[in-house]
Amino acid sequence: MQQTSQMIDPFGRNISYLRVSVTDRCDFRCTYCMAEDMTFLPKKDLLTLEELDRLCTVFVEKGVRKLRLTGGEPLVRKNVMHLIRQLARHLDSGALDELTLTTNGSQLARHAAELAECGVRRINVSMDTLDPAKFREITRWGDIDKVLRGIDAAQEAGIKVKINAVALKDFNDREIPDLMRWAHGRGMDLTLIETMPMGEIDADRTDQYLPLSSMRASLAETFTLTDIPYKTGGPARYVEVEETGGRLGFITPLTHNFCENCNRVRLTCTGTLYMCLGQEDAADLREALRASEGNELVSNAIDEAIGRKPKGHDFVIDRATRRPAVSRHMSVTGG
Repeated sequence: MQQTSQMIDPFGRNISYLRVSVTDRCDFRCTYCMAEDMTFLPKKDLLTLEELDRLCTVFVEKGVRKLRLTGGEPLVRKNVMHLIRQLARHLDSGALDELTLTTNGSQLARHAAELAECGVRRINVSMDTLDPAKFREITRWGDIDKVLRGIDAAQEAGIKVKINAVALKDFNDREIPDLMRWAHGRGMDLTLIETMPMGEIDADRTDQYLPLSSMRASLAETFTLTDIPYKTGGPARYVEVEETGGRLGFITPLTHNFCENCNRVRLTCTGTLYMCLGQEDAADLREALRASEGNELVSNAIDEAIGRKPKGHDFVIDRATRRPAVSRHMSVTGG
């Protein structure tokens, strides 16, 4: 496949990274992400796996070089491995540099070997604590042993694992040093993420919010942190930790807006394209996709959407209204 163009947004950024939420469903109910009694999309509203493949292929033809599958939990989507096998052809052709996914790890043990066969070389696993009881508390339904077995299986299959942890005040903030030592001891990077004000949840985010600037300052009292230019294509800024020899990333949508170099757009499982995680503006690609067997309408709809990608998001933890910055849950757009 030949890539015929690049997608350049109004601020001169080359959009080369597509994140695709293949489902809004999840087998966890993490307290900062979802309400416990979530109402999920009717299955009839979801794009088929064939439609998801078709849309992703159009994006690849238009210049996307990195594709990340997210959810909800992507590996709970029925027959998702069929989609991943199909998308892997773009790795084989050289049109795609990387096919990866973000997962909670619950389904990894049974899929890791096949993911590696499909050319998935690295994955992100979301895990906020190593304490089994606290893990159950934060995920409501999760089993940490199952996740740890999944991480083992991924590493055994030759997949590089990065741990993502949401830093939550008075929950896991004191555990971060141990979590970092554990991750680095297994050859895994750790990335810390500020809680994002998306969707109504049962908890109060103003109580959960922990600025990573203060977390970094706290870590610097014990560890030697050196800024490095390492990049994975996402928004994390990395430091090297001298005492562990590992990398620690910070994703800071609130204390340090990371929008100036944003090369990402996000596609939901219903075919809605969000040009920014923190804005409500979106484009309906499903209608264009289903209106024609050809891809010209979809391609034009993508061009129109990229043409109005905003400069940045408007995330703020609002102590006055305590309302989320955007109404949709993180599981809709996949982070």
